[in-house]
Amino acid sequence: MILVISASLNPGSRSRILANAAKSLLENDHQDVATFDLAQTPLPFCDGASAYGDPNVIELGKLIEAANAIIIASPVYNFDVNAAIKNAVELTGKKWTGKVVAMMLAAGGAGSYMSAMGLANSLMLDFRCLIVPRFVYALGDAFEGNEISDENIQARVGQMVQETIRLAEALK
Repeated sequence: MILVISASLNPGSRSRILANAAKSLLENDHQDVATFDLAQTPLPFCDGASAYGDPNVIELGKLIEAANAIIIASPVYNFDVNAAIKNAVELTGKKWTGKVVAMMLAAGGAGSYMSAMGLANSLMLDFRCLIVPRFVYALGDAFEGNEISDENIQARVGQMVQETIRLAEALK
């Protein structure tokens, strides 16, 4: 199973559009896919104690544990992925160990294209994740309404999905 996590808490999120596009491509490829939307299923702040027992945290942890690969779709705020996905990683911790992880980012400016690296480094070093080397970085002009309008970004999402499938299959 491939898990797609939509990390944005914004109802009009462009990163959610990326998540939905990846989900559609996975389904069209007859992949077993699950989704977890942090706006639809809120998580408590990681407190190092009782938050780990929250039912939504437990649900996300089970999905991560069952996944062969995880695709994260996150907005970029202040040159980094949003706090919601970092919180999700903190809450689910070791369940990420050894997972194939791909990333798609929606940003307001071109200067944050390396913003995935902090999370990627954490996942690699703390949990020995294999980070898919092809990631998607999309600016606002790549979208029109609830669709990806930029053909290059559409192609990159397709390439990232195929690379994620290939790596997940290779590690089975």
